[in-house]
Amino acid sequence: MRLGLLCFLILPLYGEVLFRQSAFEAAPADWSAWSHRPETMPRAFVDTQVSRGGRGSLAINGLSNVAAYGGWRKHVKGLQGGEWVRLKAFYKAESVAAENWQVVARLDWQNAAGKRAGEPAYVPWTQRQGDWNELQSETQAPPGTASVHVELYLANAPQGTVWWDDISLERIPPPAARKVNVATVNLRPRNSSGREESVSQFIATIAKTVPANADVILLPEGISIVGTTKSILDVAESIPGPTTQALSAVAKARKAYIVAGIYEKEGHVMYNTAVLIDRNGDIAGKYRKVYLPREEVEKGLTPGTHYPVFQTDFGKVGLMICYDVFFAEPARALANQGADMILMPIWGGDETLAKARAIENGVFLITSGYDHPTYIMDPTGERLAQARESGSTATATVDLAKQYNWQWLGEMRTRRLKELRVDVAVPTPGLIR
Repeated sequence: MRLGLLCFLILPLYGEVLFRQSAFEAAPADWSAWSHRPETMPRAFVDTQVSRGGRGSLAINGLSNVAAYGGWRKHVKGLQGGEWVRLKAFYKAESVAAENWQVVARLDWQNAAGKRAGEPAYVPWTQRQGDWNELQSETQAPPGTASVHVELYLANAPQGTVWWDDISLERIPPPAARKVNVATVNLRPRNSSGREESVSQFIATIAKTVPANADVILLPEGISIVGTTKSILDVAESIPGPTTQALSAVAKARKAYIVAGIYEKEGHVMYNTAVLIDRNGDIAGKYRKVYLPREEVEKGLTPGTHYPVFQTDFGKVGLMICYDVFFAEPARALANQGADMILMPIWGGDETLAKARAIENGVFLITSGYDHPTYIMDPTGERLAQARESGSTATATVDLAKQYNWQWLGEMRTRRLKELRVDVAVPTPGLIR
């Protein structure tokens, strides 16, 4: 009985609110103004005229100082390494050029000696709530943690002001794993009579090699033309159309998502398209290849114009196609929108650049190719599985909830989002001034 009571007393109190504060009327004693040095101290004050419904908020102003960097800090004691916490806060900003890096909420973990324990955890995701923006993040305290500085600040925005309100920190249970069974097919049909035969070979390979428990199945680029002597104009079709109808039947029967590259025709316009079909056999979305190589343009294809992200029942996925891998923007755009996984039908492309796209964005990258390998890659660039022979399938179970930390930099997926400088203009390519 005593041992059971002792265990109960030392267990983390999940759901315990470590603090919750709003409606600031005066400078709170448990918050302090903070900056790295006096010369970079912004103005940190309580603004009684601005709030989310109470009487005031914690405000920070850049004081016309381009070097101003800092704001409000609160020290919270009684944490342990390995615990999970949820930080939540609302902010409203004015005259801030790039809120992703200039308006920051983070947890700066401290050990018992008052030194930094591990790397700070940034709150990367923002959701609009009327005139305010909600920031929320669930984070695990690193080993050696005894307390944490909750820091809300404004960075290098000389004319900017940010108001913070409804701030809370609470203990939470460890998040559940988000395991996904991924299957990617390596197949290159030969001497096919046309679109229907090539597609049927892919469907037959799925039936033969893909496990029944697959959550998502990836096929290569241009499955409706590979192995044939047909032109793109010969095989281009509407979406929905014959190929998506055939794949939808497979997706519905297997209760799995399917992604495949086909050639789409809409009126007189043709696209190189990747289609996402859901577990019910419905078309959940499509992506039209943005970066077309010269060779495809000369065959009459038109480039796409945006990078959509799709919500599935296991997480957010983004799609890329082949030549997209030579450019940083497609993968970055998908990661910026919260994609956990990028599925890439590909004919052939640079393997080093593909690895870089996974690493620099902290996402799983899944490929299905002909002249490019077919593999499942984790956010560190490690290939978890690879299908080396035509007619085979690579499979792996990945956990989308797993955090990948760099030894000296911390969790780079979220850190990159908070440090990416989208406000610095990039010169027009090829324009010599």
